[in-house]
Amino acid sequence: MTDDFHALPEDAPHADDLDGLEDGQILHLNGADLYVEAVGLTGEDSDTPVVFLHGGPGYNSLSFRALFGERLEGMGRPVVYLDQRGSGRSGALEDTEQGADTLDLDTLVADLEALRAELGVNQLIPLGHGFGALIALEYARRHPTRTTRAVVVNPWVHFPELAYTLLEEASAQRGMEVEDPAERVRAETPSGQYASIGEARVEAAFELLNARDLLNTMQFRDPASRMHLEFTDAEGQLTGGGAVQEALVNQGLWEFEYPPFLQELRRPVFVIAGVHDRTSYPGQVGWVADLGGGEVTVLDAGHYPWLDDEDAFAEALEEALTR
Repeated sequence: MTDDFHALPEDAPHADDLDGLEDGQILHLNGADLYVEAVGLTGEDSDTPVVFLHGGPGYNSLSFRALFGERLEGMGRPVVYLDQRGSGRSGALEDTEQGADTLDLDTLVADLEALRAELGVNQLIPLGHGFGALIALEYARRHPTRTTRAVVVNPWVHFPELAYTLLEEASAQRGMEVEDPAERVRAETPSGQYASIGEARVEAAFELLNARDLLNTMQFRDPASRMHLEFTDAEGQLTGGGAVQEALVNQGLWEFEYPPFLQELRRPVFVIAGVHDRTSYPGQVGWVADLGGGEVTVLDAGHYPWLDDEDAFAEALEEALTR
C-alpha cells in the first residue's frame, strides 16, 4: 500500500489551536478521543515533528515527557506526545466508534495518520518504544511518503518469540527446565485452525511468575530505575491499560509475527537498544536490524534507557533524528 505525497490543501482540517496543544487536548480522530500534547508546532510550515508512541500496550506518554521531554524538545524540532486509543488520558476503548472488540494494528496506524492530517503537517517521524515500535514501523511501511525515517527503542516485533523469551526467563527464575507448550498446542488444535502457541507460552510463563515481577526482572538495569519510573507513574495517577491489552490479545497479538513486513520498509530505520532489556535485546532488535536494515545503537541501559543514562540516550536519539 502506498500513499502518494502531496502538499496539504489550504482547507485541510487541523487542530483549532496548535499552541493550546502544549498543555494537552482531546482530539476526536478516527472514531476515538485521543489525548495529544504538542510542542513547537506551527502548522504546515513546521519542521517535521517527532511523534512519541508509547509501549505497554495500554501505557501512556506521561512519564516519557516528564522524564525526557525537556531534553527531546531541546533538539530543535516539534514533538508530539500521543496517548493511544484506550490508553492513558485518551477516551475509554469501549467508547470509541469502533468499539473495544476491533482494536488492532491497522486501527492504531490509522489513528496516527488521522493525527498527522489533523495537525496539518506533511510528514512525521514516528518514535516508537516497545509495543509502540510496531506502530512506528508499520506506519512507515504503509505511508513512506509521510515519514522521513522511523526510530524505535527496544522494539517488540515477533510476539511468539517474545512469549518464548518470557517463558524461558520465568523457568530460569524458578530453577526449572523450559517446557514449551508449542507441540502440545499444535497437537490439540483442530485441523484448519491456527494454533495459539504464543498465548500458551505466555500463560505458562505467568503461571510460573506473575507478569509484573517477570517484566521487572527482564527490563530494568537496576532497582533504582524501576523505582524512579514507578514514582513518576504514581505522581501521574494514571491507571488502566488492561482493556487495551485484552482487546489486542483477543485479536491474536501473541501469535503476530511482523518480521516479514520489515523487508518492505522503504525509509531508514534507527534502533536504540538497551543491553539489559532481555524482552527486546538481542532477539527482537535482531529482526529489525537483519530484515528492516535498522542501524542499531546499544546502550548500557534497560527497557527505558532515558532512566539509566539520559545523556547516552539523548546522544543516540539526536543522531538517529539527524543522520
